[in-house]
Amino acid sequence: MSDHYYSRRPQSKSKPMTWEFQLLGKTYTFKTDVGVFSKNEVDFGTRLLIENFKEPSINGDFLDLGCGYGPIGIALADKFRNRNMIMVDVNERAITLAEHNLKYNTIKNAEVFYSDGFSNLKNHHFAAIITNPPIRAGKKVIYQMFEDSRLKLLKGGELWLVIQKKQGAPSAKKKLEELFDSVETVARGKGYYVFCAHNS
Repeated sequence: MSDHYYSRRPQSKSKPMTWEFQLLGKTYTFKTDVGVFSKNEVDFGTRLLIENFKEPSINGDFLDLGCGYGPIGIALADKFRNRNMIMVDVNERAITLAEHNLKYNTIKNAEVFYSDGFSNLKNHHFAAIITNPPIRAGKKVIYQMFEDSRLKLLKGGELWLVIQKKQGAPSAKKKLEELFDSVETVARGKGYYVFCAHNS
């Protein structure tokens, strides 16, 4: 099997690096590595998602689904310190990095652990699920994430995601509209779309 950032155990030789990046007006330090998504900087789509996320009106935890080395979970946990942020990924190297980055950036209201989708989240429900989905895993995997997210949201909860037009944003929105009561295009930029899907 070829090595992807959504592989459980990346086989590529580890070459860790550390760099600083500004999100929501604050500078964070991230340790990254080969075998994780966007290892050299926080990619534009992720930044667009972070910058446009709005806190839902209901109480409850947040979920960073497919957290990678942690930029979404870290930035949003830091901004919304009254919320508990759960961060999960299937990539064990990414999980180790996210744990390190949480500690290094002194984020207290977040935790990270292994989960293949929602496999280790059976007793959790969320006010918001935030994700930059692994498009290369294929449409079947992505749409399953949408369906599972709907079931794991609290009443009035929201699914937030970013996706490129050329990688299927229009069809993804149609799928979301089949599953959710309302879907809003919150932001667009450089071919990326940020969607917020909501069930009343």
